[in-house]
Amino acid sequence: MGQRLSFTAGAQALNVSQSAVSRHIISLEELLGHKLFDRSGQTLLLTPAGLTLLPEVSKSFDRIEQTMNAIGLNPGASRPIRVHVPPSLLQQVVMPMLQAFHTEHPGIRIDISSSYTIGLPSAETDMAIVFDRPNIDDRVTDLLWMVRVAPVCSPETAERHKGKTLSQFLADNDLLHVKLEGQPRGLLWSTYAAQCRIALDVDRGLAFDANSLAVNYAMLSDGVALADIDMFAPEIASGRLCSPYDAIINDGFGYYLKLRPEDLSDPTIGLVRSWLIARFAERQVDQPAAETSSL
Repeated sequence: MGQRLSFTAGAQALNVSQSAVSRHIISLEELLGHKLFDRSGQTLLLTPAGLTLLPEVSKSFDRIEQTMNAIGLNPGASRPIRVHVPPSLLQQVVMPMLQAFHTEHPGIRIDISSSYTIGLPSAETDMAIVFDRPNIDDRVTDLLWMVRVAPVCSPETAERHKGKTLSQFLADNDLLHVKLEGQPRGLLWSTYAAQCRIALDVDRGLAFDANSLAVNYAMLSDGVALADIDMFAPEIASGRLCSPYDAIINDGFGYYLKLRPEDLSDPTIGLVRSWLIARFAERQVDQPAAETSSL
């Protein structure tokens, strides 16, 4: 009813009578001591209490439906754990982790989703790794990885501009941007230039949805990307990507694991959470620092 704002439509969705729905709503309102719907006139509107309750009820129904569908297909199987991972982190870091997790825990099913967004995804998940600045919300939050960024380019581009200052190097090359939802196009380069105290025209160059796309373009063509040097350390170590200046900054962004507090009681979700935290910690210890070469 809350989603459709109609007792008739809600009853049809639940496959029960309209009178049964009305009785249950009245009983729930009496239990809560607050009205959930404003029934004035011909329209049906959610009250503030109804607006607060609706998303939690929707999540519960979604999980019940998911579990029932899983039981219908395989009565002995547990429901999949839905995990969101940003595209670049998924491609560069999490894919090998998933293979290891599946080897260690073959009975646990994980459904991976990915989207180009800052913060929590719009789709409902059990847990989400998000790219964001530190913030406080109602989720349990674990820091997995703080981002350290520096300009990267192809070895050929670095060689052509050898001997230039950082400021001149960036001025003489196209800047490759990563688009952040709801943020100015040149935000990341502006932040970098401000911390390095250099003047930089950030309005030029190409923009991509993901850091991995910008870095791949930089490796194959001209242009300079601003990249997480720890994420792309293997490419730098192999010589396919060059980080020509020892000018690394922390731009305030990081990758955080988020889940709802009530889901901590789910042993499977708890296991996946603990496993991810441990693997990210191990990777940061084992991962060699990305080397830079001064022009």
